[in-house]
Amino acid sequence: MKNSLAVATDRAYVAGMTLMTADELFATPVPNKRTELVRGVLVVREPAGFRHGVVSAALTRLLGVHVATHGLGVVVAAETGFTLERDPDTVRAPDVAFVRQERLPDPDARGYAALAPDLVVEVLSPDDRPGEVLRKVGEWLTAGSRLVWVVDPAHRLARVYRADGSETMVAEADALDGEDVVAGFSCRLGEIFSP
Repeated sequence: MKNSLAVATDRAYVAGMTLMTADELFATPVPNKRTELVRGVLVVREPAGFRHGVVSAALTRLLGVHVATHGLGVVVAAETGFTLERDPDTVRAPDVAFVRQERLPDPDARGYAALAPDLVVEVLSPDDRPGEVLRKVGEWLTAGSRLVWVVDPAHRLARVYRADGSETMVAEADALDGEDVVAGFSCRLGEIFSP
């Protein structure tokens, strides 16, 4: 729940702008770009680079095999949108995400799932700004994600953010752990940096 100052700030931010809804975003193709919706405002970015793709794919593969083997839920790949907020709408698309079996949306539903994944992975690109990344982390956690991994390929480390407000840094030689969110999952962070 937002406080009144945050709501007033949101209204001031979008005052005078034509806002887009999650449904409109879903129906609006933007070729060769990455799109998200932040409080009704379309955000368009260039596609991620090769290194970003290698790291995202490695994590998707490792998590996906573990989750499928143990019947824990579903891992989705980059650009899968999730509606985190309504009126105005916010749709975010993490690089990798995991949703527990008991929380899975109807697979035949059209549009974006109206939920926050249990685990969100954001892989940094060279042009990502720290303030924007932290804002995304806050949005995920506020919307209900329990664990957010921010992976930094350039510095070969990751930061782990939890719903309880705690934060940990993981070095390349250390384990990236699913904790109680993705039970039993663990991999050495360095594994995901090698193609």
